[in-house]
This record gives sequence, C-alpha cells and structure tokens, in this order.
Amino acid sequence: MVRDSGSQTEVLLVHRPQYDDWTFPKGKVESDESDEECAVREVEEETGLRCALARELEPTSYLDAKNRAKTVRYWVMEVVTGTLQFDFEIDAARWVTVDEAAKLLTYPRDVDLLLSSARGARVPSMSPSRTSIQTPTSLL
Repeated sequence: MVRDSGSQTEVLLVHRPQYDDWTFPKGKVESDESDEECAVREVEEETGLRCALARELEPTSYLDAKNRAKTVRYWVMEVVTGTLQFDFEIDAARWVTVDEAAKLLTYPRDVDLLLSSARGARVPSMSPSRTSIQTPTSLL
C-alpha cells in the first residue's frame, strides 16, 4: 500500500502476530471469487480501507513455511472509503517511508518488490481524498 504524503511516498505495512512478520496485506482466494475480488476483500478485512483496483504489478513466488509453492499478485489501488483499523489477523499497521519500510519488512522478496516499485513508479496524482495502494493477494 502506497500513498503520497506530500514530500515523501509512504507505504502501509501490516504486522501479523501469527507469523510475527511485517509485510503487505495479503490473503487467500475464496473459491467463489477472482484474484481481483480477493485483493479488494483482503485489504478491507485487514485495514478497514475499501479500495478500487488500478494497475497490476509484478507477482512474486516463494515457498511458505510448510514448503508449499505460493504466488502473490500485487495491484496499485486507490482508497475509496474507510478508516485505517486492524482487527482481523493484524495487530498493527503503520504508514512508513520507503526507506523505513525496507528496514521493517521481514521478507527479502517484499523488500525487492518495494524497491523495484519505488524506483520505477511514481505515486499517481490524485485528489486529496484518494490514496494509492499497492496490495497483494496470495494464490494457492
């Protein structure tokens, strides 16, 4: 999740107590939804922010703690409504600069995505009531 805070770009990271990690919001696709629907649902569940999809970013792949192959798809999204809150699977959420995020993120693959996105993309200009969001959704 990314927003332009005026002089800097900020990234929203979430802390998951189950894994004791700092990462981007993500989740599993339900059987009756598309990847895109999953991304919107998971962001709202984990952050309280209802978003609209913009463009898709590069996916990442890795083996999880149970040695299962995972692929995560990412989108730039715009906040439509909502207030940042974290009651579902998340015990903390924090807006931080890109440099701070690179130090806080738990997984090198997340740092790689963050830095490649930060180098290659500007946060789109939006009205003051809208924020740009990068959001992953995990695919099984």
